[in-house]
Amino acid sequence: MAATVPGQLQPDEAPTSLLSAAALVGPATVFVTVGLLAPLAILLRYSFNTLDPRRIMVETFSLDNYVKFFADSYYTGVLWTTLRVAALCTVTCLVMGFPLAYVLARTQSRFKNVLIMLVVLPLFVGNAVRAAGWMTLFGSRGFLNVTLMQLGIITEPLEIMYTEGAVVAGIIAVNLPYMVLTLQSVIEGINRNVEEAAFSLGAGPMTMFRRVLLPLSLPGILAGTILIFILGMNAYATPVLLGGPKFKMMGPLVYGQFQLNNWPFGASVAFILMTATLGLTATANVLVQRRFRR
Repeated sequence: MAATVPGQLQPDEAPTSLLSAAALVGPATVFVTVGLLAPLAILLRYSFNTLDPRRIMVETFSLDNYVKFFADSYYTGVLWTTLRVAALCTVTCLVMGFPLAYVLARTQSRFKNVLIMLVVLPLFVGNAVRAAGWMTLFGSRGFLNVTLMQLGIITEPLEIMYTEGAVVAGIIAVNLPYMVLTLQSVIEGINRNVEEAAFSLGAGPMTMFRRVLLPLSLPGILAGTILIFILGMNAYATPVLLGGPKFKMMGPLVYGQFQLNNWPFGASVAFILMTATLGLTATANVLVQRRFRR
């Protein structure tokens, strides 16, 4: 008789275990799949329809909505603005978040949990509320302008509100905690002895960071940058409140088309946004992984 290894599933127990796991995971998987794919399939079908002069959607199969988007410099400009803002916010969050994540991961202070809670605390406040806070800071009579004028540094209020810079600052403030938490969890899993071994072999801080810490942190960097880039590409409340009606990104553009009852064009814009987001993140993921495999 074959010996039984403790904790190892026997052949007759394996099918039962798999059925039990499927029964537990199945309902949630079906719900998420149907809830995600069904609306996307309907929206994709809408994107090939047209809108008649009475603003009634006509069922057909046409690429006119996609041609209209890429043939109009206004819409392509909105796409490039969205890409630029999302990329800038992602890079800034990575540069600002990595040192803070490293300190949180390596600190031995008894107040470590308090520090982590301070990072998480902004996530308890909605994006619209935080954008409203930035409005009180950046406004022509906001705290920043009033303070600078009272100090005599400026004579007229700075035009900060309703600019790309205000939108970038707002999105960074919203997304930075996600980057810090993602990196912190990965850096904590890196053995500190590896860093000390690099120092003992004569590596300086920058060499240790470039040759040891950065490659080992790559999973967290990829996860964090992908998350921040997706959130930046799909931002809505912050561009609307801090950018104003003249500053357009893809998220507000999609909502604006639906408000105008132009569902076919709005659906096509939504799929262009989704395709650009997923395509760029997948490409960046492959390129970075190839770079660090060398």
